Amino acid sequence: MNVLLCGGAGYIGSHMARYLAGEGVGVTVLDNLCTGHREAVQWGDLIEADLLDSAALDRALGSRRFDAVMHFCAHSLVGESMVSPYRYYQNNVTGTLNLLEAMQRHGVQRLVFSSSAAVYGQPNSAVIDEDHPKAPINPYGASKLMVERVLADAAVAYGLRSVALRYFNAAGASADGSIGESHQPETHLIPNVLRAVLGSGPALKVFGDDYPTLDGTCVRDYVHVEDLAQAHQLALSYLSGREGAHVFNLGSGHGYSVRQVIAAAEQVTGRPVPHTLAPRRAGDPAVLVASSERAQQELGWRPRHAGLQVMVESAWRWHRQAKF
Repeated sequence: MNVLLCGGAGYIGSHMARYLAGEGVGVTVLDNLCTGHREAVQWGDLIEADLLDSAALDRALGSRRFDAVMHFCAHSLVGESMVSPYRYYQNNVTGTLNLLEAMQRHGVQRLVFSSSAAVYGQPNSAVIDEDHPKAPINPYGASKLMVERVLADAAVAYGLRSVALRYFNAAGASADGSIGESHQPETHLIPNVLRAVLGSGPALKVFGDDYPTLDGTCVRDYVHVEDLAQAHQLALSYLSGREGAHVFNLGSGHGYSVRQVIAAAEQVTGRPVPHTLAPRRAGDPAVLVASSERAQQELGWRPRHAGLQVMVESAWRWHRQAKF
């Protein structure tokens, strides 16, 4: 099997390349290196191309026979999407349409799409399943939901088989420390906690301590990046025998507060986490936790790296020696 990984130089995409290569799958990475890292492409060939360049997509998909595409390319900063919505819709929606049309021209009929919990917006319940109302509150989430709708329509019109995986909070790094999370700017909690410990980033800001949670700070669901990679492989296998467009949540089913993340980091590193208290951010829900029962039942997915400390430990190994 040969798989084209769009966005395979990024955080989750590079872990996907590593996982697939370990399973004996042929990997080709397509990335414009806007936010991805050339150094992260350690498995498979790299094609430098942009989803907004239809001719480049045709050349890439025509370069060899691909059995499937995994699509990780996206602008993904919520705040940025609020001030630059055109940029987000063009990249995340128009770019995906270009990819889907190129796949159709080259006879590739299976897609695993990186979606997001941002499609849900403000939660109506503490634990969110796939049937929860979809009401995104920012252009980033709206762009992901638009693509999900396109995939549903493409299944009917063209027979495209797809799975959209709605991540909650990816965390951790590869077991050998060769790849990990590296964003500029960094907006995710665990890497910002560890950067504060190392002094390579500013003191952590804790946004609000008066939420109706166990310690007053926001609670989020974290899932190890290597477990996400496993879920993508299972999703690809799932499409072998099923038509249509399918969606699954990916999370641990358990939430951890900001203060719990800080405490875990202090235990793992043996160092204090410099942090200050800041006002709440507008739009931050108190609790966001996934129900992943559907993925467990239909995909057979079982997270192998459960527990906050395991995720923080792997991330710490990466951040201590990060090369990109």
